[in-house]
Formats: sequence, C-alpha cells, structure tokens
Amino acid sequence: MSKHEENPKIPVGKVRRAAKVLEAGAKVGGNYLKYYAQKAVDPGTTRDALDEANAADIYRSMSELKGTALKVAQMISMDRNILPRAFGKHFQMAQYQAPPLSYPLVVKTFRTDFGKTPEEIFDTFAREAVNAASIGQVHQATINGRKLAVKVQYPGVASSVESDLNLLRPIAKRLMNVKGSDLDKYMGEVRLRLLEETDYPLELKRSQRLSLACVHIPGLTFAHYYPEYSAGKVLTMDWIDGQSISTWLLTDPPQADRNRIGQAMWDFYSFQIHQLREVHADPHPGNFLITSKGELAVIDFGCVKDIPDDFYRPYFALMEPGIVDDRPKLNRVLLGLGVYIESDTDKERAYITETLVRAIEPLSIPFNADEFDFGDEDYFQRIYRLGEEVARDPEMRRSHPARGSQHGIYVNRIFFGLFNLLHELRACIRPGMKEIIARIGREEL
Repeated sequence: MSKHEENPKIPVGKVRRAAKVLEAGAKVGGNYLKYYAQKAVDPGTTRDALDEANAADIYRSMSELKGTALKVAQMISMDRNILPRAFGKHFQMAQYQAPPLSYPLVVKTFRTDFGKTPEEIFDTFAREAVNAASIGQVHQATINGRKLAVKVQYPGVASSVESDLNLLRPIAKRLMNVKGSDLDKYMGEVRLRLLEETDYPLELKRSQRLSLACVHIPGLTFAHYYPEYSAGKVLTMDWIDGQSISTWLLTDPPQADRNRIGQAMWDFYSFQIHQLREVHADPHPGNFLITSKGELAVIDFGCVKDIPDDFYRPYFALMEPGIVDDRPKLNRVLLGLGVYIESDTDKERAYITETLVRAIEPLSIPFNADEFDFGDEDYFQRIYRLGEEVARDPEMRRSHPARGSQHGIYVNRIFFGLFNLLHELRACIRPGMKEIIARIGREEL
C-alpha cells in the first residue's frame, strides 16, 4: 500500500494530476537545455524546434489530464496571438480528439446513473468512442431504429475543476498580465462555466431551450434530446450525420455555400446575444457539422453564457461609429466595463485609452458594415499585427491590476472563435447590426 493510500486525507487523484503538470514542466525544462546546447553549437538555431517540442509535451500532458486542462487548451487555440504558432497547431487538436475512456469505465458510469449497462438500455451501443474531447466522449447507439449520439462524461472531471484551476493559475496569471490577487474574479468566472459544463442535466435543459429558440433561423439544424436516456453523467441526443468544417472545406465548396454557412453561424450568435442574452459560448469547430443538405448543425450546448444588461450595453456601445472621437462618452463606457480603476493616474488612463482605441476601430468594422468579407486576409493580418504589437509592448507585459469585467472573458471568446471560423470559411455575410448598434449608441450610459 502506498503512502497516499494509507493517508485518506491526501487525494490521490489530485496528486497524480499535479504530478502530470510537474512532469510536463520537467520536459519543458529539458527542451530548453537542448535548445541552448544546440544554439551554442549553431548560433543560427531558431526557437521553432523548441516551441514545437514544448507544445507537444504540454499538449500531451493536458490530453492525459482531460477536463479543465484540455478545455484551457481549446480556449487558447482560438487566439493566434497568445502563444507561438506551434502551440496553436497542437492545441487545435483539443477541439477534435483526446485519449478515450476505457469501456469498463463507461459501463460503470451507466450502472451508477441508470442501474443498467448500455446494452440493457439501447438496442446497440458501440464500445469504441467515435469522438473523445475534453469533458466527455461520444458513442453511437440505436434504439427503435433511431440512431443516437450518447455523450459520456469522464469520471472525476467535476471534482477536479478546482484543483486543476489552481494548477493552471500561474499560466493564467502570465497570460493575462495581472497581479495574482486580482485573478480571483476571472478565475471564478472560468470555474463557474467549467462546472456548468460538467452538469449534464443543466446542459440538457439548455440544449432543448436554445435549439427550440433558434430553430427558426435559416440554414440551422439541431438534434432532438432524450431526457429518458440522459442522467447525471450521460446525455443522449439524435445522431446527426455530417462533415466537420475542416473536412467540408477540403471539398472546395463554392463561395455561395460558404456564405450560406457563414450567414447561418453569424445569425445564430447574433440572435442569442441580442435577443436571448443567453448564448452558446464555445464556438470551436468541433461543435459544428455540415449536413448533406448543406445545413449547419450545432451539436453541443455545454458552455452557455448569460449576458447581463449592465455589461451588454457598454460592450456593444464600443462598436458605435465615432465613439473613439467622443472621449467623454468613451470614458463612461470604459468606466462601465471596469476598464478604468480609481487608482489610475492620468498617464495610465491615457495609455489605456489609446491602446483600446487602436483595437476598437478595426474590430468594430464588421458590426457596422452592410456586407463584410471574412475572407479578407488583409483585415485579419491587421488584427493579428495589432495583437502582436500590444503583446510585445513593455507596458502591457508589466503586471497590472485587473481591468475589465469578468463577463468579457467568454463574450470575447465568442467573437474570437466566431471571427476565426468565418475567416476559415472565407464567408461573406450581411451582419445586419447597424440598427442594433445605433440603438445602443442612443441609449444613456
């Protein structure tokens, strides 16, 4: 018997997860030693090989941990400016695949939730998962001639959220450039969303509610969900046949089809944000399929964000044309979003304002256009260059007090993901946002 098993106060699972993080850290340290040894021999050696080795080792460890760690990898992969290119390449795999759960553990989950094995519930149940991601994996099943997708949650994911976030806290502190004590409100927001993603009964209710609310939007399709075959760690829905976005794009679809899919995606998010104020907050490619009928299927509502009015109004007021020239109004908006803090000096506030003005102008363009081409490479290169400039700015690299509402974490994530997906599609769409932005701009803030 190990020391950990002798002492029930020490959570063995948490020790193992921490050990995985330490193991990844040791591998990264070894990669740096190799890099500097090679550079001593060949001064022309670049960091590309180092980044590749580090990305592979860190992603491998995150994949084995699943849960929170792999979900963080998904989030990071959406923004090309956070980490070197090699990290984005590896972390994008988190959107599609992770090491699968063994079948005996799947059976154990069913016995716990239903008191039966999968074979006792369904007519057929595939033992091999067809898709394994961060929180759970999907098996194909049939019953009464219907083909079903059965999502099974990994054991211990919910209970590991708190400890995983503590392990990842140093990474978050470095990426966000804020003081450790100021991370709490942001980490609290991430913690809440991740815990909700492990709550399959909540996901079932949201999936039914949001799919019904959005079913009228042209070009979209949704699965039917089955409460009778769903439980604490199991969620069952219709199986939707279709291609992933990346596979569909390999068929070189015509521009009209790209535009139609892009329009459906934009309308899906726009309706939720501006009408429901409750929105699917995980726009990575693994959550969508393209059906044989050319419809966009939304297949996962695990992560949903409620948008409070006191955040919604100032956030979209930033998209109003000319707001950067109306400094009193801009100041009120930024104050409402928590970007300004009481301890700011005039110099600090001026710097923050000018930095944000540089970002607001290009980011607001699609919201105010009658038509916008997300295939415009020059536009995205401008955005990426701006991100790189800000990231390299010595002032921004310094540790700062926390700025901005915690609600911005997931709302920004929605637009990062949506813009990147539309860029991948090279879709030209009609945003239909000018009247909404104008109305918000007329409201008193």
